[in-house]
Amino acid sequence: MGDDNFEHLERLVSELGARGLLARVVRTQTGRLFVRVINPEATSLTENVTCRPSTVADLPDWHYCWSWGEPMHAADDPAGAATKVARVLAAVGK
Repeated sequence: MGDDNFEHLERLVSELGARGLLARVVRTQTGRLFVRVINPEATSLTENVTCRPSTVADLPDWHYCWSWGEPMHAADDPAGAATKVARVLAAVGK
């Protein structure tokens, strides 16, 4: 699972960077991976995104999840996922 997970997260990091967000893959001491995303124009706007294999028949093989565990977007479309994260982290009144 780890290699697929890392590759999906790295592609998301690239897409988030293209949208002006700061993002990097973080590995916890337990080995869990996630993407830490920060809006550099409003650093209090942050999100942690994970990537998981699907256990539900109607979901894609892998999907990105919000920090609270809700599936966000198919992992085979990191650009679409990055657009969603960028929308959520957009600074109001910018």
